[in-house]
This record gives sequence, structure tokens and C-alpha cells, in this order.
Amino acid sequence: MSASQTRELENQKALVTGATAGLGKAVALRLAEDGAEVLVVGRDAARAAETVAEIVAAGGQARAIVADVSDPADIERVAKDAGEIDILVNNAGHATWGPTAGFAIDDFDSLFATNVRGPFLLVGAFAPAMVAKGTGSIVNVGSMAGSIGLAGGAAYGATKAALGSLTQAWAAEYSPSGVRVNAVAAGPIYTRPDAREMFETVGATTALKRASQPEEIAEVVAFLASPRASYVTGAIVAADGGRTAI
Repeated sequence: MSASQTRELENQKALVTGATAGLGKAVALRLAEDGAEVLVVGRDAARAAETVAEIVAAGGQARAIVADVSDPADIERVAKDAGEIDILVNNAGHATWGPTAGFAIDDFDSLFATNVRGPFLLVGAFAPAMVAKGTGSIVNVGSMAGSIGLAGGAAYGATKAALGSLTQAWAAEYSPSGVRVNAVAAGPIYTRPDAREMFETVGATTALKRASQPEEIAEVVAFLASPRASYVTGAIVAADGGRTAI
């Protein structure tokens, strides 16, 4: 952990879903660097423990909560276990691609259960206590797929468009009470070594001609979660290498 780190999230508790790998892990590490106690939420107990160990080894504070955000009962358990939090990062999600005709209904329902219903229930569980304190930050991890048409991405893109709409509605609902709600619409991210070729293909369509590293998107999430973004709410910040601008 850098000695020059500002640790502006000292004495704050952040809950990050999908924090056992990829972008979620990068976000968890970044918030811990800023001084937050991080609740690492994910389905894989071993990987959650690894993330916690990495944070602790760097001098941070963290603990794991094993849960599947597509399961309402798990979300209820997470809310009880976590208690009050200051920062909620709705990162957990998955993508299933395919043509609309013949798209499996189970895949469709799974996408919405994880990418939309999960964040909806988590905000419902944690936002009231933030409102009572008069402060808090919620960051939703969206995708450029929520605002541009991608062949085979109708179902996935619809979940991310829904998350963007929820972000703005929650800003209207909670920001008058001091709770900021924003989203990061991410572009392609190198998160899985086995899918590097796909990320490079999509990354080549961006203005920067590349996919991002998880740490690059984590910086945007960390900014929105922090006091540095004190006048930012209801924003959907594009971090997509310029893809939606061209």
C-alpha cells in the first residue's frame, strides 16, 4: 500500500459484490487502499478468502461474505451480516450472448436476476440506513452495452440499460437525503485470460483501440465512491475507451 495514499475512506465500510475476481476484486483492493473496510461478497469462498488475504497483506481491512446476489434469501443474509455500510458497489453480474430467436429463457431470467434484481434488492436493503445517516455512496457497474446496439447482446444490454435507469431513479429517490448514486458504463475489460481474443476484438472498436485493465475502471469507481465526487449523482460515467462517442 502506497505511503502517499490519502486514505480518504478511513472509518468507512464498503460492500463490493462480485469481488472475488476481475473488476470486482480490483475495486475491492482500490477501496481498501483508500482506507475503507471492505466486505468482499462473492459466490466462491476460496477466492473471497484470497481477496481478503491480499487486502490484509497490504495493510487494509476486509472480510468475506459468501453469497449469490441472484438469490433474494442470500441478499437478506448479506444485509444482516454486513450491518450499516457507507459505500455499496453493485458489481456482480454476468453476460450471456446469443441471438434473440431461441435465446434460452433460463439464461434470460438468470441475467435479470443477477444484473438487475440483485442490485435492486441490495439498494433496498442498504439505502434506508444511508438515508437515516444523511450520507452514503452507491456505485453501479454498468456497460456500454446498455446504450449501444451489439449483435447478440439484446438480453445482456437490456439488463445494463435497466441498471442505468435504476441509477437515475435512485438518485432522484435518495440524493435529496444525501446519498449519491452513480454508475460506470464500462467498455471491454481484460478480466479472463481465456477470453483475451474476444476482449481484443471488441477493444479494437473503441477510440483507444484497446480493452481496459480492471484497475483502470476501478479508479473510476473509487472516484465516484469518494468525497472527491461530492457533487456527482445520477451520472452514468462512460469508461469505454471512447466507444460510445464514435
